[in-house]
Amino acid sequence: MATILITGANRGIGFAMARQAAARGDTIIATARDPGKAGALADLATETGRITIRALDVTDEASVAALAAQTGEAIDLLVLNAGLLNSYGGLTDPNHSAEAWRDVLMTNVAGPFLVARDLLAHVERSAGRKIAIVSSVMGSNERASGNAYPYRASKAAAVNVARNLATELKPRGIAVGAYHPGWVRTDMGGNGADISVEESAEGLLARFDALSMKTTGVFEDYRGDGIPF
Repeated sequence: MATILITGANRGIGFAMARQAAARGDTIIATARDPGKAGALADLATETGRITIRALDVTDEASVAALAAQTGEAIDLLVLNAGLLNSYGGLTDPNHSAEAWRDVLMTNVAGPFLVARDLLAHVERSAGRKIAIVSSVMGSNERASGNAYPYRASKAAAVNVARNLATELKPRGIAVGAYHPGWVRTDMGGNGADISVEESAEGLLARFDALSMKTTGVFEDYRGDGIPF
């Protein structure tokens, strides 16, 4: 069984991954920006006995450093899931403000980089040695559709971060992948989305299990289908 750290585990896909991984016997370090407001996650931790909740703001270097210092466990799989979508609008959408751009890019791009950097030593001394970045098909340049500019740009950059990490960390035996979770019925995806959080989480965990040094640098969806970048 593996030790898995999941960022943004207090809701949506992150929560579902934590629940399913704990159910199969993995040990989970589940992070939330404000654990005091993560009631469902706290209940799940009590129910399973396999989940430890820790505070993390992925945009705050001090918070990331504190998590790294607090974490004594070797991490077999680091799942960089925390994400932010500000709006689905196009070029004239007033929600695409400079502040929104900063928030989305810091959360979706700088966040995975900062957490991977500070927790790298924990991953390197594990048996699993894997890092998974939850990106999106919306980050594919070949599938651009002219909306959700900050989010699309951030998810493209997240794939770029994953690809560069895969290259840099390959000599150290650490596999890195970027993944599209599907169009999921969450607060972000909406009620009209294609799949449930349970289906997405199950697929993602299977893809993370399959990640290896032979497939490092992959960009694929929760079913294992490759995505053009």
